[in-house]
Amino acid sequence: MKFILISLILISINSYAKDIIFGIVPQQSPKVIFKKWLPIVQELSKKTGYKIILKTESSIPKFEKALYAGKYDVAYMNPYHFVIANKTQGYNAMVRSSKSIQGIILSRNNKKLEKNNILGATFLFPAPKAFAATLLTKYEIFQKFGINIDKNSKVVYVNSHDSVYKGIGRGIGDFGGGIVRTFKSFSNEKTKQDLSLIYKTNKYPSHPIAINSNLSKEVEENIKQSLLSISIEKLNKLNIPNLKSITNDEYKDVKKLAIDLEIY
Repeated sequence: MKFILISLILISINSYAKDIIFGIVPQQSPKVIFKKWLPIVQELSKKTGYKIILKTESSIPKFEKALYAGKYDVAYMNPYHFVIANKTQGYNAMVRSSKSIQGIILSRNNKKLEKNNILGATFLFPAPKAFAATLLTKYEIFQKFGINIDKNSKVVYVNSHDSVYKGIGRGIGDFGGGIVRTFKSFSNEKTKQDLSLIYKTNKYPSHPIAINSNLSKEVEENIKQSLLSISIEKLNKLNIPNLKSITNDEYKDVKKLAIDLEIY
């Protein structure tokens, strides 16, 4: 009887044998992402008792394809990704940074964001559906200047935020879209000195970490509570001051924006 009881306890402890795939939106290169996120995933594995595998993609569109197909058990994604992933696969938001997200527009040598400079200019963006870096900046340029840059300027997608910053620094584009957090963590100081932050968008709820609805509520709660107890030192390396508990309702305004842009 004692042997049976011990066996049942062990089975209960190890009842979730499947590897959990944790996907990260590739705002930066896979090398940078693994360097910054691996300590988080290792601590999360230790806290939950699950084998959690870190995964990213070579571009944001490839990440989107995998996310919308439900390939990740847990994922760190932008707010627009979330409203679509929630709609298509039932992902549920668990936590996010207490900071809001803002899109930014950068130029080289302080070139101004003015109507005459925008028309015919080359804009660099990380991906078509990058929320703050692309969707918000395009939307607010249209609201502020009445210019659809997809029709009246040249738009180039370069895979990551870091690639935008490098491209503007090298003169490949006149303007580039990014976000405050990735620009702060951009490590090429020489290039960074040549860039000017010339515009910030309105603030929206930041990137959530969400879980696939295929996982049980027990697993979800374990992962969520473990995320909330991740060490501040590791979060600081991601420029995330802390994580807070959230629900899907956090992203109602993002959903409304996506509907207004006809991309929901």
